Amino acid sequence: MSEINKVVLAYSGGLDTSVILKWLQDHYHCEIITFTADIGQGEELEPARAKAIKLGITPENIFIEDLREEFVRDFVYPMFRANALYEGEYLLGTSIARPLIAKRQIEIARTTSANAVAHGATGKGNDQVRFELGYYALEPGIKVIAPWREWDLTSRERLLAYAENAGIAIEMKHKAGGAPYSMDANLLHISFEGRHLEDPKAEAEPSMWRWTVAPEAAPDAPEFLDIEFDKGDPVALDGKALGPAAMLTELNRLGGKHGVGRLDLVENRYVGMKSRGCYETPGGTILLKAHRAIESITLDREVAHLKDDLMPRYAALIYNGYWWSPERRTLQVLIDHTQIGVSGWVRLKLYKGSVVVVARDSAVSLFDKSIATFDEDGGAYDQKDANGFIKLNALRMRIAETARRRRTQ
Repeated sequence: MSEINKVVLAYSGGLDTSVILKWLQDHYHCEIITFTADIGQGEELEPARAKAIKLGITPENIFIEDLREEFVRDFVYPMFRANALYEGEYLLGTSIARPLIAKRQIEIARTTSANAVAHGATGKGNDQVRFELGYYALEPGIKVIAPWREWDLTSRERLLAYAENAGIAIEMKHKAGGAPYSMDANLLHISFEGRHLEDPKAEAEPSMWRWTVAPEAAPDAPEFLDIEFDKGDPVALDGKALGPAAMLTELNRLGGKHGVGRLDLVENRYVGMKSRGCYETPGGTILLKAHRAIESITLDREVAHLKDDLMPRYAALIYNGYWWSPERRTLQVLIDHTQIGVSGWVRLKLYKGSVVVVARDSAVSLFDKSIATFDEDGGAYDQKDANGFIKLNALRMRIAETARRRRTQ
């Protein structure tokens, strides 16, 4: 323990990380630096400063930073260029936030000469992997402290007793047995896990959802919106230029208003177990639909299909914590190259939980009406050419079937 001279703790200001802060002081007797990231969780972060000071952290060792723009620009947008979905449904809202937090922790460790970092992820979940793979990829010699894998606070009762003895404020919801769900929020999504949701056959309570209205309670009139893309990224909404954080914030508002973006999923965690989670990703759901629509008219067929082939692998890399890996970086170069011509606009209709593409156009569209038309095309496409095309593509199957018949005679 004496080899730890200074540790940078990912600190939310909540009960668990406050207990971790005190535990680090008690067990490692080292200088503590707290880092609290604003990635759009929608909570006031200044109370984290007051709590840290109350626990003995000096003001110069408290870092509270607004990372919303960087989060969307450098992490969410590159991921959406790939149309990434984990196991066909999950938009990776929690997964994509962890590499940014890890990156900033390491940067703070470097500037403050800290030789260790710490996080509050449990030993059962994915986040411990995501944080620590990021730490080691960016700073190979860093020491990592994961209190949930070290301490003996193995029950909620022990945790609360430790907090009470340390003078850490305990909210009534914790005294009464804890909040009904474990929640994680950022600009891309809010997730819910635990308690009632641990039974996959139990429907999520209607009161659980925070960002989206129930689809049946959404407005009776549809709402249309236009999203403009440049090189694969959204740059304007209804003709108004918006930066990344502002764009996602507004899409969240519009999607939430119309009940868009709810998901109830049993997923496969990287550590081996199945887990049930519920997610609200209104802006991301809209963005994915719009991005695929603009790609449909601007991407070459084989490039689009190659991206679809690679997407599950790319999504799994992010889910499993390999954002900083050489393979994810390599895939990103390929994906970003495909987006050079992905520019134009998409019109969508939001209505009672659904997102429907109704129009799209691009100055570099590959859609050629003169060829695709069912009407007279002026010789742009000779339908007789299909004869040879079909026969050549059928040749191997004809040969195989002929050979099969010979064998069975």
